[in-house]
Amino acid sequence: MKLFLKPSLAILFAATVFMSTSCSDDEDPAPVNEEELITTLKLTMVPQGGGATVTASYRDLDGDGGANPVITGAQLAANKVYDVTVQVLDESKSPAEDITEEVEEEGDEHQFFYVPSGVNLTVAYNDTDRNNRPIGIKTRMTTTTASTGNLKVVLKHQPALKSATSTINTGETDVEVTFPVTIQ
Repeated sequence: MKLFLKPSLAILFAATVFMSTSCSDDEDPAPVNEEELITTLKLTMVPQGGGATVTASYRDLDGDGGANPVITGAQLAANKVYDVTVQVLDESKSPAEDITEEVEEEGDEHQFFYVPSGVNLTVAYNDTDRNNRPIGIKTRMTTTTASTGNLKVVLKHQPALKSATSTINTGETDVEVTFPVTIQ
């Protein structure tokens, strides 16, 4: 019996060592969806029924810090409806990378928020993600009477957070820009 027990213990010990070294917690980490650098944000506003297209833009090629961004506001006509498209770019690369495509593809994780302040302007979403929640790449802006103020545009990254009740405070901010707006 002694001869049988010793080889059995040796096999059991070897199996334990093998199992403890072959099972590892070192799994490949889940791929991280890295945030893109956004250097430029453009709003293109096309008036319904004709008129001149208006473009508002934000450009900060060196990113946070360094030189101040260049911001061009918008002058809009009173009592007008505009079809608006937002575009976000990384112009630190050549050619520039259009981040808008990624935002649209990952629409269930992103949302643009539009916050008018002191300006007679309302914004309605004109696009949705696969869950029928707003993205905000396409909107409709309606002006009323003459006024001067600002329009804050915020792109939020909301992976696993975006819902029917998401707000501007949900998720991480990818970019935030305040445009001066005049309605005349």
